[in-house]
Amino acid sequence: MTSLEIVATQTIKSSQADFIQAEEALLECEENISNMTVPPSQTCVVQSVGKQLWKISTSGRVVLESVVHLDDASGNLNRLSWRQVFKER
Repeated sequence: MTSLEIVATQTIKSSQADFIQAEEALLECEENISNMTVPPSQTCVVQSVGKQLWKISTSGRVVLESVVHLDDASGNLNRLSWRQVFKER
């Protein structure tokens, strides 16, 4: 039982670290979306989904996806939605 608890604890720690890394990548991409002169990051995919609406997805073990609204006049960015994408195995 002790070995199973150790494995479970390590799995939780690893998953949390991956999730935090994905959230940091998502935030970085959101911050850089208004500055199109910055080269796109390899950690995310940015797609236009409408007028001033952008879908940003991370890539990696944990995939996070957000839809943001970018106001061109003020440069303000608002996150409209957020979700974790689960891949089928």
